[in-house]
Amino acid sequence: MKRQDLCIAFALLSLLAVPAQAQDIYKCDLDGRITYSNVPSKNCRKIMLDPVNLAPANKAAPKASTSTPTPGSFPKVDDQTQKSRDTDRRRILESELTAEQANADQAKKELAEQEATVLPNERMQGGAISGGKVQERLQPYKDKVALHQRNVEAIRKEISNLR
Repeated sequence: MKRQDLCIAFALLSLLAVPAQAQDIYKCDLDGRITYSNVPSKNCRKIMLDPVNLAPANKAAPKASTSTPTPGSFPKVDDQTQKSRDTDRRRILESELTAEQANADQAKKELAEQEATVLPNERMQGGAISGGKVQERLQPYKDKVALHQRNVEAIRKEISNLR
């Protein structure tokens, strides 16, 4: 690492250690090397820094307001446009709900078919059915039914939140 880079790194690290109080910082050019200091010397110029916005450690931060007022320049949508958007949203959600209910019904049908089927490798000697193997085979079908039911509930909740 060059000596100049080392000086710059040291200077920048020393800036981090400066307390949050207002202090003068000087940028010095010493034989072509730039250094930073809080003590003025020959070939130094004062740097104007933006104040650091820090809250005092012993005071609590001010509470933010719960709602921010909408600025006057914020674009507004007229009532008719908003109603049209809300109607489109409701229509889309209802079509998604219909499709998801159909998917849930299909998944339930597939699960029922799988529950009624016993594969040869699931039978133990003597004809008894191995419950562990059956449950392992059925689990993906049960998961699919649960997924579609959660989706249906989520879409219903979203529809209920519409104005």
